[in-house]
Amino acid sequence: MRRVLEILGSSLNLTWQEFKSHKIRTMLSLTGVAFGIFCIISVLATVDSLEYQVQKDIKALGSNTVYIDKWVYAGGPDYPWWRYVKRPSPSHEEMLLLKQKVPAAANVAFNINTNSYVGYEDDVINSVNYYGITDEFVNIQPVEIEQGRYLQPADYDFAANVIVMGNTIAETLFGKAEKAVGQTVILKSGKRAQVVGLIKKQGKSFVGGWEYDNSILMPLGFMKEMVREKNSNPIIMVQGRENVPMAQLRDELAGAMRSIRKLKPTEEDDFALNDIDAFSSFASNIFSGINKGGWAIATLSLVVGMFGVANIMFVTVRERTSQIGLKKAIGAKRSMILTEFLLESAFLCIMGGLFGLSIVFILTLASKAIFGFTVFIAPNILVLAISICIVVGVMAGIIPASIAAKMDPVVAIRSK
Repeated sequence: MRRVLEILGSSLNLTWQEFKSHKIRTMLSLTGVAFGIFCIISVLATVDSLEYQVQKDIKALGSNTVYIDKWVYAGGPDYPWWRYVKRPSPSHEEMLLLKQKVPAAANVAFNINTNSYVGYEDDVINSVNYYGITDEFVNIQPVEIEQGRYLQPADYDFAANVIVMGNTIAETLFGKAEKAVGQTVILKSGKRAQVVGLIKKQGKSFVGGWEYDNSILMPLGFMKEMVREKNSNPIIMVQGRENVPMAQLRDELAGAMRSIRKLKPTEEDDFALNDIDAFSSFASNIFSGINKGGWAIATLSLVVGMFGVANIMFVTVRERTSQIGLKKAIGAKRSMILTEFLLESAFLCIMGGLFGLSIVFILTLASKAIFGFTVFIAPNILVLAISICIVVGVMAGIIPASIAAKMDPVVAIRSK
């Protein structure tokens, strides 16, 4: 153990001396390694952070949940919108029938939405999301209330003119968000509504989502007084029971909807079952492709950096030829010489990797300050970076180290 520590200390000291003696040459050679590590860590950290946020936003749409709509959410450049535009929209009556016909469903909710204004005294905010919902909506899509209360069963039963307000709207209208609770605001068509609850601040969503900060929630019946149901993007949300496979839930929903709409066996579905879990898997595949692109760029940079480090090691072996001969003359074994140079090569790559990591760390702080998006570097990514540096260092130094280990001590001592 003591011998190993001595070799490590000697290699680290020689690496530092090499860096101090030839700063420019070493820095230029390590640039490739630094850039390669920068590419790997920046891509992995950014993609991991984005995927975490996106998956979090997707899960917020409801776990084990199917959205029944006229539209298929897959999208894409070849999206056949003309196939769906003439389909009938889901209705509140169909939602009530699904509750009876689908045993696999734990919660079934109906939602309509539109975009309009909210006014208070002389202040008006435009482009506010209106959501008219049924009572089981909160079971599928949890809403955290910061002040006041959420909508109660009586609010749904009597189509009460009450709303739950998003944080950003409340701050804009009342200065302080908590002042919103108890106030009466003016909505679309001049309807008045009392604010009974304040939604806890959510922050930006990467997939759109519900955007509660800029939204108000109200009973479905109250919203129908302002808009027509079929013109307000109606959606049926169905959450499956625990331990019920998504395939079973989809099969029961498909059969129930075909029965409700009296479709013949030869007729195709005139509705879409949008699986949130499938959307999550689709997002994972996209991020996996981005990761592969980052690895391709990083690999090219690391190869360039590896040749740079190998060049340093060849020059170092040549400059220390007499020292190598002296060490072998007083008893140093080939394995010791080989290990010493491999460790020095690895340390050089680690220095380059640390330089690349420092750049990534600075950029993570900048991204949070400028864009408000937090990029986190997971411990496993740091371990991966150091491991890559060591592997690249060993590969870059293996040939020069082998040449040094095989030197004849007499010939090496006589060299200049």
